[in-house]
Amino acid sequence: MSGVAAMTADLRTLVECESPSADRAAVATSADVVADLGERLTGAAPERIVVDGRTHLRWRFGPPGVLLLGHHDTVWPVGSLAEHPWRVEDGRAYGPGCFDMKAGLVQLFHSLSGLSSLDGITVLVTGDEELGALTSRPLLHEEAARADAAFVLEASADGGALKTARKGVAWYEVRVTGRAAHAGLEPWNGVNAVVELAHQVLAIAALDRGPDGATVTPTLTAAGTTANTVPATASVHVDARVPTAEELRRVDDGLFALAPRLTGAEVDVVRGPRHPPFEPSSSAALYALACSVAERLGLGPLASAHVGGASDGNIVAGDGTPTLDGLGAVGAGAHAPGEYVLVDELPRRAALLAGLVDAVRDGSSSSTNPDAADRTGRP
Repeated sequence: MSGVAAMTADLRTLVECESPSADRAAVATSADVVADLGERLTGAAPERIVVDGRTHLRWRFGPPGVLLLGHHDTVWPVGSLAEHPWRVEDGRAYGPGCFDMKAGLVQLFHSLSGLSSLDGITVLVTGDEELGALTSRPLLHEEAARADAAFVLEASADGGALKTARKGVAWYEVRVTGRAAHAGLEPWNGVNAVVELAHQVLAIAALDRGPDGATVTPTLTAAGTTANTVPATASVHVDARVPTAEELRRVDDGLFALAPRLTGAEVDVVRGPRHPPFEPSSSAALYALACSVAERLGLGPLASAHVGGASDGNIVAGDGTPTLDGLGAVGAGAHAPGEYVLVDELPRRAALLAGLVDAVRDGSSSSTNPDAADRTGRP
């Protein structure tokens, strides 16, 4: 397995190639850099898949079996390096996107470089994960159907814990239509969309069940046209995080049951992108296997965590593929200034991934996907 110095150098190369999700040209350049890293460490060039101008990379080695997932886009705009430059201090590497999740990509490819064979491995590195997999979702469904098990190289939870469950995410927009009128001359002839929206926001918030259930949060709002006009339109976006499919149905039903309170007002609910819940049953066997591999390799005990943020792992787990997430970097500060990675953990986590891949390919896990498609004749 490659050492700390080599992995840190590769991490610097990725971090210093800025790749904000919304900048298609920057993501394309980043894909070139990731492709070069992967080709150098595996000996194979990836397939470049461009959808709506967004660049994804895929490596397929022999028949399907183990799926390794990552993304190379970040939330950091071009120019962030000027404020948060790459540096290594006291065993920590800093820089935009280092923790989420460019270090995970470094670990992924260095783990592959240490394997005796790459047969049965598929690697998919997407370029729009931070946007909710807008264009990569069909690729994720395709690879989930082929895979026996999926390992996601997203950053770890606190203290290096693996992510064994994630809440699903569902976005909505609630739109209110009223009737405009002059606010000074005849406001009574209007139907105030802001007042109607206020009623709806309270009803939306009442669907929330707190940290252990579904969180339902009204977020971005908009209303009105001028300061002296009764608003004819208003809207609020809703961010729902759901631990189970049952909770998702409850929230969905509750939002679509919203009804106007003011005479003459109309309320419409529009579904946005969503990720299904990644429930603990999807990861249980693979987490047990990871604990066994870590013990055998002398990597110390592993912890697990259930987290609120979604990843591409939600999508493949939602398709029924056994999935383990959070196998990427150990560090902290995702999406925030001061984001960092513990560099000494890079080779240790790469070794854990390599051990997991070998264990699944050797049939050491009972967690593989019994429903994966017949692979006869598949590329």
